[in-house]
Amino acid sequence: MIWRTVLFWLLMANMGGAVELSLPPSARLTAERDTAPDIYAAPVTVFNDNEIQTLRIEGDVRRSAWKIEIAGTTPLQIMRPIRSQLEAEGYTIILDCDAYSCGGFDFRFAIETLPAPNMYVDIRSYQFVTAIKGTTNAPENVVTVLTSTETSSAYVQIIQADVPMSDRAPAATPHVEVTAEATDANGFAQGLLDRGHVVLSALEFDSGTSSLGDKTFAALENLASFLKARPEFQVVLVGHTDSVGLLEPNIALSRSRAESVRQRLVQQYGVPNDRLDAHGMGYLAPIATNLTAQGREANRRVEAVLLPRNN
Repeated sequence: MIWRTVLFWLLMANMGGAVELSLPPSARLTAERDTAPDIYAAPVTVFNDNEIQTLRIEGDVRRSAWKIEIAGTTPLQIMRPIRSQLEAEGYTIILDCDAYSCGGFDFRFAIETLPAPNMYVDIRSYQFVTAIKGTTNAPENVVTVLTSTETSSAYVQIIQADVPMSDRAPAATPHVEVTAEATDANGFAQGLLDRGHVVLSALEFDSGTSSLGDKTFAALENLASFLKARPEFQVVLVGHTDSVGLLEPNIALSRSRAESVRQRLVQQYGVPNDRLDAHGMGYLAPIATNLTAQGREANRRVEAVLLPRNN
């Protein structure tokens, strides 16, 4: 597929930058609206519990829609090169979903979309991306891209919101809960006793599955040693995920990963079944923001929660 360069310039006062993207040669601008100052609510989560969470940007906003005369393509095929270009320009992707994982009809009508016929959206087949420069605490520039297709055409909507240089604030340092270091057995035990729970650090699961890697994990060795030395306690293993995807699949995945940890402790370390239980919380109990890669990584975890033993 041959792509040509299309410039998205925000030619307004105090504008802090421009995005240079490429679209196929047949791309035709169907709608364009520049407003400054304006407010744009950029989606940062999928539709869940009757809402989407947004990042509110006040500044220079440019909205544009494009029609591409191209048959037999998918929204993902149109989105991939745009997403790659945004990453190459230094943007961080904080939301990336298709029609099903975004929330289908509900997500489509909860977000800002330019009206038909300038922008066409098939509620069963679209892709959506939110990308950011800066941080969610101190954003500099946000770009959202919506792609959809019909039989002979593809449609692209791009909304870019730019915070004026004079209004940009220093980025706040995100808070991430300190976890117990798994390599020190005494420190692990003390942390579990002091806080009542610890993150089992450095666990490795096969991507997208609940299969725990074959290596030896210090956190599991320390937990097994603690339980053998302290027969008055039992532990609930609680799995957690980031906010990518829908709640129910995330709860199922987090529960399965906690169960994999429980089975490893029983089978490899000889911890009795009645000293362990496993549950999953999905993305309902984050310890960091889900709007950054660092935060999402911290949220993907299994915790050990300490309880008195039921005799």
